[in-house]
Amino acid sequence: MSDFQQETSLSLTRRDLLKSTAGLAFAAALSPGVATAASADNTITDMGVISLTRAIRKRDVSCREVMDAYLARIGEVNPTYNAIISQKDPEILLREADAADKALASGAEVGLLHGVPQAPKDLAATKDIPTTQGSPIFKDYIPAQDAIVVERARNAGAIIIGKTNTPEYGLGSHTYNPLFGTTGNAWNPAWTAGGSSGGAAVALAHRMLPVADGSDMMGSLRNPAGWANVVGFRATAGRVPYGPTSEVFFQQLGFEGPMGRTVADTAYLLSVQAGYDARTPLALDNDPAIFRQPLDRDFTGARIGWLGDFDGYLPMEDGVLRLCEQALGYFRDIGCTVEAASPGYDMASLWQTWLVMRGFIIAGIAAPLYKNEKTRALMKPEAIWEVENGLALTGEQIYEASMQRSAWYQAMRTLFETYDYLVLPTAQVFPFDAKMDWPKEIAGRQMDTYHRWMEVVIPGTLAGIPSIGVPAGFTASGRPMGLQLMGPRLADLSVLQIAHAYEMASGFSKLKPS
Repeated sequence: MSDFQQETSLSLTRRDLLKSTAGLAFAAALSPGVATAASADNTITDMGVISLTRAIRKRDVSCREVMDAYLARIGEVNPTYNAIISQKDPEILLREADAADKALASGAEVGLLHGVPQAPKDLAATKDIPTTQGSPIFKDYIPAQDAIVVERARNAGAIIIGKTNTPEYGLGSHTYNPLFGTTGNAWNPAWTAGGSSGGAAVALAHRMLPVADGSDMMGSLRNPAGWANVVGFRATAGRVPYGPTSEVFFQQLGFEGPMGRTVADTAYLLSVQAGYDARTPLALDNDPAIFRQPLDRDFTGARIGWLGDFDGYLPMEDGVLRLCEQALGYFRDIGCTVEAASPGYDMASLWQTWLVMRGFIIAGIAAPLYKNEKTRALMKPEAIWEVENGLALTGEQIYEASMQRSAWYQAMRTLFETYDYLVLPTAQVFPFDAKMDWPKEIAGRQMDTYHRWMEVVIPGTLAGIPSIGVPAGFTASGRPMGLQLMGPRLADLSVLQIAHAYEMASGFSKLKPS
């Protein structure tokens, strides 16, 4: 039996066994030292955000106890994984926790995240902590105001304890930078955590945060979630307002969003982040409270379209498709039909559309740094490459790319006339050696850019549709993979509901790193 066949056999055994607690323990034995069965919420840091906020409001635990527990947990595991950076002084944080307890004792009305430790991604502006973007250029930069998602977390009562690590400028799906170093994968720190929300995903998996924010232009919520066995949700474009920024109309590729250990926790944080903000005119105006309702729903007869590798267009590392196809069985378990689907679109042209639109946006943001010799000398090569590509574009090329993106949206809209949801992997490779900068080839096919190996995530981004990253399982050697579940534009709640049903059937959320 080949290594690949043996790996597949063990994964199938795991799938059958994951449905019970005993099965979870046996699955851990298949990958000794990697996966363990998660215990019940018997410690503060084991609690998800819904359980934690309920316990705080009922005064079962104090905000100081919560802060003490998380600071101890960070001190225990962060030196190994390097997920939390720019951490605030513990004494300051404990005083903030005491103030939160006093507010509860006084009977004051409290927010949805009252007393909950949070660490925004280091791309999100924080007015009291440096927002470095992993770059020496910004190592001491403290913004004048918070990002909207940070502002909303604070207004909901969250206590900001620091930041989570990200690749330099958030470019590339591998979390390393010259300021803070590399974030190791939650299941093996010698592997990459993915990115650019790699620090957030690892902090969640290792119980350093109960819930986390991230952002996603090229799978930056979905890929690290799949490689950490957690959940990352890129909502419909505009669902979570992005800003404040000086440009509020053209940038429609990258958005912020929630991550959690479970789908329900992820939806809970979305209910804090979502909602209209007049500073961002393209934001959606809907009541975000809908994301706090129970997610249980019957999916008997729901139609799943499996996009896979787009009829062989995308190169995939051996084992990725097989593992993901096994995970499709959980959709059948909840009553769905699953069949292969194809958008009937020239995917190579979609990649060219992506290069133009991404280069245009990044050049617009970073061209001033590029044009200054001193700051250009501190920029990573990939950032320089993106800016140069963007500056070379003509207006005609940019408009044509927008036309092609529009055609892609229509192709996906047509596909949703047949299928209720579409599914594909969160990555084309399993987590690789963290010492690598990026994979140069997949299945014998050369990668011609630093991000070509993540092409699988651009369909959801360019269509602007809700896309959630959920666990797909592990190989016999313990390497994790995820699935992207996508629904039609504005069907965010429906996508969360089917992701929740999948989670209940698979049991993957019960697994945590040892």
